[in-house]
Amino acid sequence: MSEEVMIRLRVGMELAHYAGDLVDGAFALKLFGDVATELLIRQDGDEGLFRAYDSVDFLAPIRAGDFIEAVGRITHVGNTSRKMEFEARRVIELSGNADQPSQARVLDEPVVVCRASGTCIVPKELQSKG
Repeated sequence: MSEEVMIRLRVGMELAHYAGDLVDGAFALKLFGDVATELLIRQDGDEGLFRAYDSVDFLAPIRAGDFIEAVGRITHVGNTSRKMEFEARRVIELSGNADQPSQARVLDEPVVVCRASGTCIVPKELQSKG
């Protein structure tokens, strides 16, 4: 229905929250919020508001040092609602050891770390006209 948008970023060490440099799962939801914002701006000229997630599936860990890309698209447009689907993928991960902690590798196949779907709202009076 709509174009897909994508953001990619490196997960900084400051985001490590658990042992093994694991990052809180809410990090993926933050990325999905940013993707939703861009989708709504492209669709309606307004940031809108995230109303609810219908589903969230955490499928693999995110670690500090990973490069994550988050993608999303609008799947249904109502009067004020916009249904969306999201996916976050690890595309680069650290592969170093204690002697070479900065080594990293580009993954042959991205690893899906999270999938979600949800609904955003853009009030009629804030939607672009035309």
